Amino acid sequence: MTLPASAATFSVIDQLTLVTDDGYRLTATRYSAQGPLKGSLIMAGATGVQQRFYRRFAEHASKQGFNVLTVDYRGIGESRPKSLKGFEMSYLDWGFRDLTAAVEYLDDGRTPLFWVGHSFGGHALGLLPNHHKIIAAYCFGTGAGWAGWMPKFEAFKVRLLWSCILPLIVAYKGYMAWSMLGMGDDLPLGVYKDWRRWCAHPHYFFDDPAMAPVARLYAEVRMPCIFANAVDDPWAPPASRDAFIKGYRNAQLLARDLHPETKKQPIGHMGYFRASATEIWDEALNWFAIQSDSAAMQRRSGRGGGR
Repeated sequence: MTLPASAATFSVIDQLTLVTDDGYRLTATRYSAQGPLKGSLIMAGATGVQQRFYRRFAEHASKQGFNVLTVDYRGIGESRPKSLKGFEMSYLDWGFRDLTAAVEYLDDGRTPLFWVGHSFGGHALGLLPNHHKIIAAYCFGTGAGWAGWMPKFEAFKVRLLWSCILPLIVAYKGYMAWSMLGMGDDLPLGVYKDWRRWCAHPHYFFDDPAMAPVARLYAEVRMPCIFANAVDDPWAPPASRDAFIKGYRNAQLLARDLHPETKKQPIGHMGYFRASATEIWDEALNWFAIQSDSAAMQRRSGRGGGR
């Protein structure tokens, strides 16, 4: 279904359904590029954050010449079943299946394909079996999830959540009813169990012996990647990011620290995609344009890959 275009933005916005390899139907939104096409972007959102939160970024990027695809992962937003109680899934399904389907949909084999990750979206890149179709990635607020990397008061609150408050809510509701705390969209039980277990480790799931096969997948990622974290991000400060991105050991990595005083606004964990963050967005979009030009030059000289 095509939504009415705004007279102010002339955006063309299409709501669509993605079908994953296990048959799950996801609600997604495509924002079509305006003007000369520079590339296509997958917007991989954070845990418990609906795709509508990224609408302003998607509209802004479309004005700059990028197609953008946002998606509600299974179990949240418009991809949520009628009841989360008894709904079975793994946290990894969002990467292995849902975002993999997003890449397959948006990739046309000709247009440069880029990845924008927020928090979990930076984790998910390494889970994709089709990450080779992506030219470059720019991720915000990705960290290891361990409370020990967080400021002391935030660490205290997070440990209290995992040890006392959330177990009681889950026992009562049968799923992670995060909305009761005003902290995000409700999450399936499988996501809660995985997330709680991995956040107990300084290097997240890389410290989980059962996740050794997944760690090997991350070693296969070789694209240029920027991981940008705000120094005032209480959940994913730069130290937390640095602990996690070691898993991308063969990628062309660049870590950036964002300072709120230079951006003239607090950033925190969600400010990367609030309406006031256009300067941050433009830095990413300009970098993608450079990566696109570089990839085109490599193809012309015969050094490029299969795209």
